[in-house]
Amino acid sequence: MTGLLLVLLFAVLLVIGLPIAFVIAVTAYAGIAMLDTIPMTTVVQRMFSGLDSFILLAVPLFILAANIMNQGKISDMLIKFAVSLVGHIKGGLAQANIVVSMFFGGISGASTADTAGVGKILIPNMLKENYSKETSVAVTAASSTMGMIIPPSIPMVIYGSIANVSVGKMFMAGIIPGVAIGVAQMIYVNFVAKKHGYPSHQRLKMVEVLKEGIKSLPPLLTPVIILGGIVGGIVTPTEAAVIACLYAFILSFFFYRTIKVKDLMPILYDTLKLSSLTLFALAAASALGRLISYYNVPVIIGNFFTQNMPYKWMFIVAVILLFLLIGMILDTVPAIILFVPIVLPTALTLGIDPIHIGVVIMMCLAIGLVTPPYGLCLLLASQIAKLQIGKSFKAVLPYIGIILVVILAVAFVPAIFMWLPEMFDF
Repeated sequence: MTGLLLVLLFAVLLVIGLPIAFVIAVTAYAGIAMLDTIPMTTVVQRMFSGLDSFILLAVPLFILAANIMNQGKISDMLIKFAVSLVGHIKGGLAQANIVVSMFFGGISGASTADTAGVGKILIPNMLKENYSKETSVAVTAASSTMGMIIPPSIPMVIYGSIANVSVGKMFMAGIIPGVAIGVAQMIYVNFVAKKHGYPSHQRLKMVEVLKEGIKSLPPLLTPVIILGGIVGGIVTPTEAAVIACLYAFILSFFFYRTIKVKDLMPILYDTLKLSSLTLFALAAASALGRLISYYNVPVIIGNFFTQNMPYKWMFIVAVILLFLLIGMILDTVPAIILFVPIVLPTALTLGIDPIHIGVVIMMCLAIGLVTPPYGLCLLLASQIAKLQIGKSFKAVLPYIGIILVVILAVAFVPAIFMWLPEMFDF
């Protein structure tokens, strides 16, 4: 009975629009308050212990690096370079939108930063070139999901902390699936552009392309520095995040001179605001996880999987469906904290590589960024274009289908996508 009341409380708070971090915290507090066997101090203790991890320092640091890059107008340079590379293809600006999302995903590690930073520039320009609002929103929102798949990825840092696996290997494992999604989306956009007659830009001379590439080279080296440092065993993911912040600051403040001293306080404020929400959700999810453990939910679900899904393929299908559903209603961070510890033991029992299942989970949760009611990237893009969310969702469905195809390929033909992390021993 208590469990049912807590589920109802969680659902009601979610429906009335309370931020998800507070929904989780209130539910955890109420649930533990109903129990005589667990002291109330457990809530605070679990919240603090949930954040007591050196690797989690990378989360606010990657957010800070992304904010510095955004404020420093790095996205403008990346957009110009992307247009110079693929603008001559049919639907050139939409193609550039996808390419710059791959670039930006390798710099910021945050999909929402991609949607906000790139969308504010490209969506108005796409509308000026007679792209429909639906196409502009769908391309921007769907391509931004690569931000949590292509390294560095904040959700992958959190998964690595929870699953006790190498964050470096998680990063390496996300490269091929992320690029595969981008290429598949570009192929589909080419088809849509031909169907609707979307324009292309004039092909630039190689000298001009190289010129734009040289301008964009310093920020494009960010993922190389991060991955190179981690893979080479020179730095930890947290130390790599520190380097990313310093590098972003040097580029924006000294090299490009696109930010000034007066810009630093707003950047830090935005970083603290976003980081506090993310980390509070993480802490609250740890407290709720303690409550879930009290009711033996992980054991019950684990037994259900073991008894009803004895084969790997059945379990993987169940995990995909579970995280697709969870991604529609929960933010990525609490979804990972709450549900990865539930499904991971069964995955290990069945002999599934935690890196492999981790990438599949990340991709499923990425779809949640463009599916209502949560769908934060879709909401941001829709607000920029001033388009109703229903029309936006209908337009993004083909792109969701593309991501699903790649998810299934990664899940059931892992040899094609997972060979890269296996090359490195770290």
